[in-house]
Amino acid sequence: MGFDNTVTVVGNITRDPELRFAQSGMAIASFGLAWNRRRQDQEDEVSFFDVTCFRQLAENVAESLKKGSRVVVYGTLQQRSWENDQGDRRSKVEILADDVAPSLKWATAAVTKNERSGGGDYRSGGGGDHRGGGGGGGDYRGDRGDSGPRQAPDRGDSGPQGSSTADDEPF
Repeated sequence: MGFDNTVTVVGNITRDPELRFAQSGMAIASFGLAWNRRRQDQEDEVSFFDVTCFRQLAENVAESLKKGSRVVVYGTLQQRSWENDQGDRRSKVEILADDVAPSLKWATAAVTKNERSGGGDYRSGGGGDHRGGGGGGGDYRGDRGDSGPRQAPDRGDSGPQGSSTADDEPF
């Protein structure tokens, strides 16, 4: 039986996204996220999450967002365990982001579309999402064998003057 442990969290970034690169060259960005909830007694209850992004998403997050930004994060939960220097077992649950977007509830945003490059999308064998697939190798979590979301292939020609027919639509 398979589980889909997706989660969507809306909150504020608690530290500027940190961009680093794996030995394979894959971009990895991480940041903190705080989510507030008001209890019935009017006290605020705050939960903190670590968020990790991969590949082009990581680069876009590092370039676009900063501490204090309100964002919507969609991803999966992963628990990691380790032993600290004193020999104590530690663990934490983090969000591995599939998508990160600015929240427009109290702000506006200008969106700039990036040009696609040959190295990071699934069609060129360069990766897929953070779950692996496609030959990206050296992945943060290892290759689980699925290649992430699929997109309709780019046909290149859409007929005269950019029009399309109902047969060309991917729906």
